[in-house]
Amino acid sequence: MTRRTDEVRWSPDGPSLVIRGDNLDVLPALPDGVFRLAYLDPPFNTGRTQQRTTIRTVASPTGARIGFQGRTYDTIRGRLTSYDDAFADYWAFLEPRLTQVWRCLADDGTLYLHLDYREVHYAKVLLDGLVGRDRFLNEIIWAYDYGARTKRRWPAKHDTILVYVKDPARYVFDAEAVDREPYMAPGLVTPEKAARGKLPTDVWWHTIVSPTGKEKTGYPTQKPQGILRRIIQASSREGDWVLDPFAGSGTTGAVAQALGRRFVLVDANPAAFDVMQERLGSGTAEHPVVFVAAPASPSGS
Repeated sequence: MTRRTDEVRWSPDGPSLVIRGDNLDVLPALPDGVFRLAYLDPPFNTGRTQQRTTIRTVASPTGARIGFQGRTYDTIRGRLTSYDDAFADYWAFLEPRLTQVWRCLADDGTLYLHLDYREVHYAKVLLDGLVGRDRFLNEIIWAYDYGARTKRRWPAKHDTILVYVKDPARYVFDAEAVDREPYMAPGLVTPEKAARGKLPTDVWWHTIVSPTGKEKTGYPTQKPQGILRRIIQASSREGDWVLDPFAGSGTTGAVAQALGRRFVLVDANPAAFDVMQERLGSGTAEHPVVFVAAPASPSGS
């Protein structure tokens, strides 16, 4: 069942929550140490407004576009979604949110912070100072090959995901659960190993969300399910709670739901909230989803 309410009521055996509100207002209402995994995909501080218009096609005998076997189609432009990706003081924005997420993380939990080249080096120094350099586990490079190419420098075609663990001596990492990938030289390993594939390294080659693929929601900066599936498989177990305070289109929730995890997603953008309602629906009988319209902060922050 899907319903709207104005209260954030999390309970360990309760439904997954999708919360519309500023995550700095919402996170303090969540208890300490209950999330096995936290994934943060904050705005990248690009200094510009991100936007995308949804486009779909419908069959039409008089359509302007010609497709497979000569069939004709009309193109319908849909909802325009956008958000402001510029902050006068980016780190004053991000640091208190990281502090709250770290508080909510379980003792054996893992935090993934997804950024690009503009801010990731500052983020590494910030997190080392906030939680301790010894809590740093990995730097994951997500490499892709799509979009415009400059001829004035090496084209930027990767994001960086920083991985920190609450306790370096006891964190979840299930290598057996992670989707395998093909060996680049399968002839150099046994047939059994070649058939099974290898555990991914810290460099992940994965396409972006296809503009014409089934995953596409039309939300700007949507991340592919394959990236989140690998993260959730490795750093959580079935039944665990997953937190995403910059939920966007809800990819974290969609993958967590498919893998039998429960989740709390937070986003202040009404367009994101609407996309997540469409995408996640009411969940399943075993793992229902409740949509929460959180009250605004008295300070207006």
